Amino acid sequence: MQHLQTRAIALPQLGLGTFRMEGDDCREAVESALELGYRHLDTAAMYNNEAAVGAAIAASALKRDALHVTTKVWHDQLAPAAIRRSLQASLDRLRLDYVDLFMVHWPAPDMDLPAIFATLAELQAAGRVRAIGVCNFTLPMLRAAIDAIGAPVACNQVEYHVLLDQTPMRDYLAAKSIPLIAYCPLAQGTLADHPELGAIGRKHGASAAQVALKWLLDQDGVAAIPKARRRASQQANLDALALRLDDDDRRVIAALPKDRRFVNPPFAPAWDEMPD
Repeated sequence: MQHLQTRAIALPQLGLGTFRMEGDDCREAVESALELGYRHLDTAAMYNNEAAVGAAIAASALKRDALHVTTKVWHDQLAPAAIRRSLQASLDRLRLDYVDLFMVHWPAPDMDLPAIFATLAELQAAGRVRAIGVCNFTLPMLRAAIDAIGAPVACNQVEYHVLLDQTPMRDYLAAKSIPLIAYCPLAQGTLADHPELGAIGRKHGASAAQVALKWLLDQDGVAAIPKARRRASQQANLDALALRLDDDDRRVIAALPKDRRFVNPPFAPAWDEMPD
């Protein structure tokens, strides 16, 4: 497992996403993943599963510093006092003294970036979080946070898969040595039956989903957090790390449409907003 170095943390390149997993299902999935060797767990206050993730961590024999745990604050909790309350509630549910990465889950139209990052910096200085990041930020938002106010952003977590181009975002982050974390890396499961990816997979004795995942993980500075409830799926995602795609495979993937977005809630930002 490769790790991406960013802002004094080492981020395992492949993690376990937990969105839409709750209760015992989530706890059992996380326990399984930890047994298989996963060390990067991604959750959020909005997922309603931090307690289940925390129970799985507590049940493991792993030392705390062997794990990377990410959680997030929801977009309606971005006032300084609300951020502090959200983090404390998350830590209580996770049964942890700190998280490795604390992220703004979605941007808000009226967010006060200097106040947000000043608060996050206070929490980091207090040892409650090891690094801070953002999710679903557009390039102009990133420029406002990183270039204008100097926020120590450790990563941007965005939807990214073989059917959605993120080249401008990747280029900007790479220039700053900041990783991109790909959520929805299998396009909500639709890539499992993708014909072109399936053909590539058959050539290598792999599945279409493994091809899609390895395409992401082959890119410098990119991590991925596929959700996988079943142990077999968790193992298959780990096995994708050993897959070797060739230039012909990459040309086929490059020719696929790159404009399909699967996560676009009503409160999402204007994705096509261009940087100044």
